[in-house]
Amino acid sequence: MTRDPDIIRKLLFQMEASNEWQFVHDYEEVDDVELYHHQLMRDLGLVVAYGKFGFRLTSLGHDYVEAIRDDTIWNKTKSGASKVGGMTLGMMKDLAIAYVKQEAKDKLGVTL
Repeated sequence: MTRDPDIIRKLLFQMEASNEWQFVHDYEEVDDVELYHHQLMRDLGLVVAYGKFGFRLTSLGHDYVEAIRDDTIWNKTKSGASKVGGMTLGMMKDLAIAYVKQEAKDKLGVTL
């Protein structure tokens, strides 16, 4: 199975939008592709798993959601990954955060 950064982004947004502290997949509707991507997010430390179908965002996961929330930042991140022939998920996270820092510098005049 291949990794799809857009699926990861979608799942992170779903988890953030949940009113519960723990995001639980419905056992009857669990999708192997989504479950696989949750495991990839767990590998990177974006989420913590609770059982087979429950996950919660970590502080790092919340930071990544903030970094990729803006569509322009997200598209620049994907474009940057494509330009270098692909990136690890960790590198994509770092690139997105670098773009957010650049936005802060451009708009606020401060270097973070």
